[in-house]
Parts: sequence; C-alpha cells; structure tokens
Amino acid sequence: MALRSLDNTLPLTPERPKKVIKVSNSITNPIAKPKQPADSNVNNENIAPLDPVAPAVDSIDYVSSEDLKPLSEPDVKFQGLMEGLESKDWLKVCDSLNDVRRMALYHSTLLLPILEKVVLVLVKAMKNPRSALCKTSIMAASDVFKSYGDKLLESTTCDAVDHMILQLLLKASQDKKFVCEEAEKTLKTMVEFIAPIPLLQKLKVYVSHGNMRVRAKAAVSISHSVSKMDVGEMRDYGFVLLVQMAAELLKDRLPEAREAARSIVLVIYKAVMEDRSGEEEEGKWQKFCQVNLSVIDALTMVKLVASQ
Repeated sequence: MALRSLDNTLPLTPERPKKVIKVSNSITNPIAKPKQPADSNVNNENIAPLDPVAPAVDSIDYVSSEDLKPLSEPDVKFQGLMEGLESKDWLKVCDSLNDVRRMALYHSTLLLPILEKVVLVLVKAMKNPRSALCKTSIMAASDVFKSYGDKLLESTTCDAVDHMILQLLLKASQDKKFVCEEAEKTLKTMVEFIAPIPLLQKLKVYVSHGNMRVRAKAAVSISHSVSKMDVGEMRDYGFVLLVQMAAELLKDRLPEAREAARSIVLVIYKAVMEDRSGEEEEGKWQKFCQVNLSVIDALTMVKLVASQ
C-alpha cells in the first residue's frame, strides 16, 4: 500500500500566544520597599544616612569599682560636675557619672554638700530608656552606697534615697538581663553597707507593692538584711513586726518572694528561741505565733519550722 503524501494532511494552526497581563508593582505590593542601590556610596533619600561620628552604644566601658582610679585634679572636676550630669549629651552624662564614682570612692568629702542632687541625678538616669546610661547610673549608686552608707539616710538625702531604692527594685525586676543583674548587685551592696534596722524601715513598704516582681526583690533584700541582725537588733526592731512581714510574704504569688520569706522565718525562729526575755523553751515558738498572727498564719509558721 502506497503511503499517503504528507502534502495532503491538514495544515497545523499555530497556537496563539497567551497574553501576559502586566501588573504594576504598586498594585501587587503597595508597600514595596525601594531597591537598595548597588553602590553603597550612592545617596538614597529614603534611607537615613549613617553618622560616622556618632559612637555606638558598645563603645561604653563599664569599669568595675576595683579598677577605678582617683582623680588627678578632683577639685577641678568637681567644678563642672553638675553641668556634666545635667547635660543633654548622654555620653557626657556617663562620663560625669564615672567621675561621681571616683569622687565617692576616693574624694568622698567633695560630694557631701551636693549628695542629694547627685542621688536625684542617679534616679533620673535609671529611668532613662538608654540601657548604657541606666547601667552606669546603677553602678554609680553601688559606689555611693559603699562610700556613704548610713549617711544616705540622714534627713537631707532621705527622700532622694527612697526614690533610688524604688528604681533599683524596679530595674532588678525588668527583663533586660545585664541591667537586672547590675541592679541586684547594687541592692546587695546597699544591704551590706546600710544598717539593718533603718534599711528595713525603708524596705517594709514594698512588701505590699502592687508589682509582684518588686515585692519579690524587696523580699530578697529584707531576707539579706534580717540575716545580718543579731538577737538584740531583732528585739529592738520588733520580733512581731518581723514575723508579720514574713507571714505576708509567705502568701506571695512569686516563688522568689516565698523562698525569701522562709529564710526570714527561720532566722526569726532561731532568734526567738535564743531570746532570754521570753518564757520557757517548750512551745515557745508556737505560742509566739499564735499570739501575734492569725490562726492560719500561725499554723503555717509552725509547720514551716517543723519541716526543717
């Protein structure tokens, strides 16, 4: 059979090309970002230019107290100290705060006339959202506690110190780890260099603070302070006030506060049992709790001690 000629086949109709609808980029992506220029040196009005002069935050050096050196001309530095502390340039404020630290550690008499103003500057700097400035001010507060101790609780600086303690508790409660850790260290320094009784007078108001993390940090400081007290100091402050404070903290929501309260209770128990002014040894702790606490709180205290 002869093959059919290919010329007799039907001609193929070429496929019509599909239309491609071009969509404007502004429609598909109305918030599309402008393309970056290939050359980084080309100016782009949509990009904020980098300031080559402005230093990075990482350029701040956090010098430990042990590495600080005395000022070569402290009197000269003192003359411009407040101007530097009140500057709008945060780097200049940091430098002045480090001068405060040096003066507190090595030239403490210079700062005494303006100590209240200095403490208020520290409080203001702690509130600053710039972490480097906040941390530097917290480190300065630690050196101020070391140098002046109980002098900070005198009438001229008493109110300013109240504000500083609150800020330290707040900073110790926040999520920025390096600020939080520095604040906790400074609170320990505060406990170390300020006498327990006047410090407890300051801290007791935070046992009922609205911020539970502040309550927890205050509880830790109270626990450290109580652990420094001897039986005579506890008696002077008041066994009843101490045990009532601990009972309140034992009911707190945060484990950190409850753990601190347990430590306080054990210290109080030991002191009450050693106190010679009370009645006989047998049942002394139970009777003490029943007289000074509610039934539930007293039972909690007795059980806590018995479990140790």
